[in-house]
Amino acid sequence: MQIKKTMMTAASALALMATAAVAEDMTIVSWGGAYSASQQNAYHDPYMAMHPDVKIINDESSAEAVAKLRAMNEAGNVTWDVVDVVAADAIRLCDEGLAMEIDADTQLAPAPDGTPASKDFGDLLVSPCYIPQIVYSTTFGYRTDLVGDTPPSNICDVFDLAKYPGKRSLEKRPINNMEWALLCDGVAKADVYDVLATEEGQKQALAKLDTIRDSVIWWSAGADTPQLLADGEVVMGSTYNGRLFALIEEQKQPVGMMWDAQVFDLDGWIIPTGLSAERQARALDYVYFATDTQRLADQAKYISYGPARASSAPLVGKHASLGIDMAPHMPTDPNNAKNTFLYNYEFWADYRDDIDAKFQAWLAK
Repeated sequence: MQIKKTMMTAASALALMATAAVAEDMTIVSWGGAYSASQQNAYHDPYMAMHPDVKIINDESSAEAVAKLRAMNEAGNVTWDVVDVVAADAIRLCDEGLAMEIDADTQLAPAPDGTPASKDFGDLLVSPCYIPQIVYSTTFGYRTDLVGDTPPSNICDVFDLAKYPGKRSLEKRPINNMEWALLCDGVAKADVYDVLATEEGQKQALAKLDTIRDSVIWWSAGADTPQLLADGEVVMGSTYNGRLFALIEEQKQPVGMMWDAQVFDLDGWIIPTGLSAERQARALDYVYFATDTQRLADQAKYISYGPARASSAPLVGKHASLGIDMAPHMPTDPNNAKNTFLYNYEFWADYRDDIDAKFQAWLAK
């Protein structure tokens, strides 16, 4: 029986599991690379140590989560238990009934001082189905040995082939690319989404992207740009700030980070609808554990993403193996956040399918 909404607490979830048969493997979907490694260290391994009967299987299909969950739901065979998605995708999945609603104050852990989860997460609870983990940004890395004496510092340097010749890597989707294109075609930051909502604005963004199209390698997985940069196949490329942190600080590659017009976004969990009662109970127990104050702070030991809970921020310290302070590497650090671009979740929840179809058609020309 499909459960549309449950008010099950962690205690009742555990009671239900105690009466069930030995739990099956739990499939958790995420993005792979350094990000999944940080989740393995901060969430998965400690959870499995507490629950020896549970084996967490990692799936790296988050980029295709919406399409795959739609297909699973239509087939009546949901094989994923917990899914990591960006906020706009969570809004879409919730609106379509593909993600279960969560009552933050009964199904998520309070802060250590008793502050309810709803207040601890605050405005980052952008959907009743969404449990935020981290604040991250999409920004650009560049090869320090390929950009001459003046490294790129402005987002529009991405479009300047004369000043910075060579290949770029951009994500194979319209999000962020369309916004950056309009910013670099003279549209004011405050007007970007109003312009992008129009046919003319969409054409304007694609026309700007046309100016560098022949110099772009398109990526789909978060690990792609770091590898392209490490191999020297691109002079600059967009990716997630945590991936660049790993490339620069852990791998010691000749790469720099450009923070200008970095796009802030959220990443977090949804639990699919259509799970059995036992699987849903286990998923609820997992997210209760994985999104508590300490666990979110622990993730920041392995990757430079800001924890989504206010109570976690003071617990962020040094990198687990490098011993460096993590705070200056966060996208929210004042030195890095001088010119940010605020991602509009609602816009992309409403316009994603239509603009994505146009973007993919433009790519195919």
